[in-house]
Amino acid sequence: MAVEQQEVSASEPGGAAPECVAPVRRKAWIVLALLVCLMLVNYADKVVVGLAGVGMKEDLGLDDAGFGVIQSSFFWLFAVGSVLGGLLGGKVGARRLLTGIGALWALSLAPMAAQVGFTTIVVCRVLLGFAEGPTTAIAMQVAHSWFPAHRRAVPSSIVVAGAGIGPLIAAPVLTWVILTYSWHAAFAVLAVCGAVVTLLWLVGGDSGPEGAQGGHGAAATAPVLPERVPLRRLFSTGTLIGMSLLFFVAYANTSVKVSWLPLYLREGLGYDATTAGKLVALPYLGSAIAVIAVGVLSAALTRRGVGSRMTRGVLPGAMVLASGVCTIAFSSLDRGVPQMVLLVLSSCLNSAGYGVAFAGLADVVPAKQRGTVFGIVTGIYSLGGVVAPLVVGRLVDAGDSVALGYGDGFLVLGVTMIVGALAALLLVNPARDAAKFTSE
Repeated sequence: MAVEQQEVSASEPGGAAPECVAPVRRKAWIVLALLVCLMLVNYADKVVVGLAGVGMKEDLGLDDAGFGVIQSSFFWLFAVGSVLGGLLGGKVGARRLLTGIGALWALSLAPMAAQVGFTTIVVCRVLLGFAEGPTTAIAMQVAHSWFPAHRRAVPSSIVVAGAGIGPLIAAPVLTWVILTYSWHAAFAVLAVCGAVVTLLWLVGGDSGPEGAQGGHGAAATAPVLPERVPLRRLFSTGTLIGMSLLFFVAYANTSVKVSWLPLYLREGLGYDATTAGKLVALPYLGSAIAVIAVGVLSAALTRRGVGSRMTRGVLPGAMVLASGVCTIAFSSLDRGVPQMVLLVLSSCLNSAGYGVAFAGLADVVPAKQRGTVFGIVTGIYSLGGVVAPLVVGRLVDAGDSVALGYGDGFLVLGVTMIVGALAALLLVNPARDAAKFTSE
């Protein structure tokens, strides 16, 4: 059972005492804060290679295609880690599982603090990607275990906001570390931060009452899902197919932003390192605000009786569609304020729907299977992170100029996003698919 259910039972004969409800609710928000910290470090780890890219390319003598391999290598085992972590999420406690994942983060970052070669960098990034693969899925599973179905949009969005806050803080701070010391020092800082956050999670983090007791945490009016549904049946629903496509194209955008945006600002648009470090933070600031705002909007619409197809299907799909349009638009403009506004807007819209989209998945997937399903979905959409950085790298190398090469890369990305978003708008309907499972 989740927080809402405990509040209800406290008022009923034989239910939990009211004084027991407040500690549970307080613990839920403490755990949510720890999950945000984990996501913060998770995405700071992702963005550091892009920030250190110019120095790494000079030290190692890499061209854009070679650097694209380093960026892409992070995602080579990301899907494997996502699926494996999802499977373990239903068998191993979240406290131990996320502690082990955090320890692997620090282990993979530590060697980068010293002089390393191309192969070592690739191996470390592959290990980091494997360890970080299941983080989002497990974080969502834990967050959902503390909140009932009709209140999950905001907590889900807050967890996703950590992904924006991480690079927002990391971009200027790590840029300063790189310029003052070296790119190796930036990896050392992240290794220490990862170890500290992992220790905090070990002390204060865990799954909620739903995870412990197997309840669904749903509102009284929500369909009561069966305990288990065959995975083949789950992944044949329009909601899971559509959401997987939506996440795929959205994550392709995210991975390109993480991998190439700092270099695009410096090499493609000609900004100096300090200015680029500050500008990189803008999309992440906007994304962190937008994802929470959309979560609040989704929750408000739900309270007004708007169905989940609109609040958790159409809403995120429309956001990614608009982001694709903005991506195409800024790729055709020259450097300046209008281009930067569209670039930031593209990032904000792309990230804004992540939280409510995960809440839409939770509406369809039984509680005991969320870890597995979230892990598989994460593994599917991580393939966008494998392909997109490589494609952009090759297009940059093939372009008549660096700026034109980046423009071609963002154009292809924008078109892909529009196609995926349109498919999701047609397919996603959590209420319909949940009702099918309930009736069966």
